[in-house]
Amino acid sequence: MCATTSPKPSTASHGKPESKDLSAAESNAAAASFARLTNRLDYLSADDLASVKSAYRYSDEAHLGQLRNSGEPYITHPIAVAAQCAEWKLDAQALMAALLHDAMEDCAVTKTDLIERFGAPVAELVDGLTKLEKLHFNTREENQAESFRKMLLAMARDVRVILIKLADRTHNMRTLSDAPRAKWGRIASETLEIYAPIAHRLGLNQTYRELQDLSFRYLRPWRYTILSKAVAKARGRRRDLIQKVQADLEATFARHGMAVRISGREKTLYSIYRKMDDKNLSFAQVTDIYGFRVIVPGLIDCYTALGLLHQLYKPVPGKFKDHIAISKINGYQSLHTTLVGPSNINVEFQVRTEAMHLVAETGVAAHWLYKESPDEANTNPDRLGSKWLQSLLDIGNETHDATEFWEHVKVDLFPDAVYVFTPKNRIMAMPRGATVVDFAYAIHSNVGDLAVAAKVNNEPVALRTEVRNGDVIEIITAPKSHPNPAWLGFVRTARARSKIRQYLRTLAQDDSQLLGEKMLSQALRAEGIEHLPDEQGPMVAIWDKLLRFSGNRTRADLLVEIGLGRRIASIVAKRLAKLLVDSGEKPNALLLTRERFVAGDAVAQGSVAIDGSEATSVRFADCCRPIPGDDIVGYLGRGEGLTIHTSQCQVATKLIHKDSDRFMAVEWADEPVRSFETGIVVTVNNGKGVLAKVAAALAAAEVDIVQFSMADESPQGVVDLKFIIAVRDRQQLEVALRNLRHIQVVFKAQRMTNGN
Repeated sequence: MCATTSPKPSTASHGKPESKDLSAAESNAAAASFARLTNRLDYLSADDLASVKSAYRYSDEAHLGQLRNSGEPYITHPIAVAAQCAEWKLDAQALMAALLHDAMEDCAVTKTDLIERFGAPVAELVDGLTKLEKLHFNTREENQAESFRKMLLAMARDVRVILIKLADRTHNMRTLSDAPRAKWGRIASETLEIYAPIAHRLGLNQTYRELQDLSFRYLRPWRYTILSKAVAKARGRRRDLIQKVQADLEATFARHGMAVRISGREKTLYSIYRKMDDKNLSFAQVTDIYGFRVIVPGLIDCYTALGLLHQLYKPVPGKFKDHIAISKINGYQSLHTTLVGPSNINVEFQVRTEAMHLVAETGVAAHWLYKESPDEANTNPDRLGSKWLQSLLDIGNETHDATEFWEHVKVDLFPDAVYVFTPKNRIMAMPRGATVVDFAYAIHSNVGDLAVAAKVNNEPVALRTEVRNGDVIEIITAPKSHPNPAWLGFVRTARARSKIRQYLRTLAQDDSQLLGEKMLSQALRAEGIEHLPDEQGPMVAIWDKLLRFSGNRTRADLLVEIGLGRRIASIVAKRLAKLLVDSGEKPNALLLTRERFVAGDAVAQGSVAIDGSEATSVRFADCCRPIPGDDIVGYLGRGEGLTIHTSQCQVATKLIHKDSDRFMAVEWADEPVRSFETGIVVTVNNGKGVLAKVAAALAAAEVDIVQFSMADESPQGVVDLKFIIAVRDRQQLEVALRNLRHIQVVFKAQRMTNGN
């Protein structure tokens, strides 16, 4: 968007300068005229054309008196944007939005004005574009992430928003030389890093290439100039070669009666520069600057043409790709082959139909181009990027953190794909580096969640195995399985990462809710109320009043906050008890006495029972590593859930003096459901086979070794072996220590206290 300026006063008063000014004025008038668009809109109905013309008049009036940096009337920019959208055959609503896209930002036009004049759909498109216009990407990751998130979610809801935005950005880049030089770097970098990848991901290859070259021109003007001159010279030197190949092709296809369209293809300056930079090549070493496209009538003709090309020139081994049978993720379809042409120079050929060519150049915009001839299109929505757009909405709904959203989607913008197969021979395109788990989530989120094992080409493999071209992958699931947090360390796709994190968040939420319910029940018993009221009948009103007091939306939210330590259970319980008493319920005097004065009793009712099934909502402190049989206390950290310490723990003792209100009564359940970690130190006379003897003694006690470390050896050969072991309870720990003390080389075996 360009700032408004006033026209510069003319210094010419007569003669030649006046005619030049007149010529410029005529030129500006022509550029600002609707006639510039008319010949591009022949695909619209008369009513649609009238609507677009009405939007043009409204925009022209709104921007009256505004000029671009070039001195042209501002309306020339909306017209140019609409003209690009017309090239893609976008509908009338999109063309109207393109003409009006700066009206809300620059001309004090409101969304309500647009709804009344042009209808809600057009107003929504303009509003979406106005919001995108306010986004400025910079080096701060958080701001960039949030801006990127908004833009991608806007395009996912209606892809026309991003198509108009890409047309807008393309015209701004074409006229960037008129902008202040200080803005070149920021705008060109933003285009290269954000908009060009999106154009590529949506299959808009023509726009993608143009945005890359224009960005290169303004970011590296000196290199751009040198390279463009080198390409022009090479073009002159190889003119004879190009003409010879063209003549050979025309003669070959004419001889076989094939009607084809042949066009030259030149590598963009930016892609040449990237290839030279990435592979450390000189310009002379880049051999694939020129190529040819052969456009044929039908699908079968593609393969016939390929055969004729291979008969004409010798193919280069390993340089053939069939992107028709296996299309690229963004919908691109074509046959690629590299042949040894005249003078032994390699020439690349692309063979495709007109329909494929249209998709190759316009990608997701082909939806509008094809709408009148669906039989010819062969444009599965998945191929045209709609599946990716929908996945953005899914990830956006699951992920509310902007930086995490950015992390999810940025890996998908340059899809370097590999193609794999399901056991039923369905082809799946995966990003390079994707793993078996990514494949499982690509099939369905339930398959990913329940995955326990996999086979690749009928051989068992680890779930972290990277997939390769041509692999046949079978996922083995189990009904009670669930995602492993460790998967986040190796999954490659945004979908898999998002689904795993969503599951872990849900799991933590459920655990915290159960703990919060236990804690509130315990605190309510201390007020003489035996049971936590349910959410039925007359109790609904009680809970509504309590939620208004706490500021939570639902009962579940309140219980989660208690479980996470964000609210004190005793305070909530006092309020709930008062509400219950006010409604007519009487506290149980016997229960009230027992709960308040038998708190020192180890079996006091109302204590939270710990059995090891609490997962993420309960943490066992590393400083003392409590196990069943230890006297324990519970500390409710702020936002951290419940942390269990031994009652003798030095850390817990300090916390009691500092923050006693956050401690609560806890006890071990009668039958814990798993093992618990604790630490032991074994002092030994180091020598051959000592570690094996110690490990054997622990194994005899049925103890699992979780972690092992060894302190520096003393001069006398005495060393401390430190183990983290998993035991059922104190009795099993005592058996393990007794076994260790019976070993001749062991001087001492004891439990670690407070990490020592």
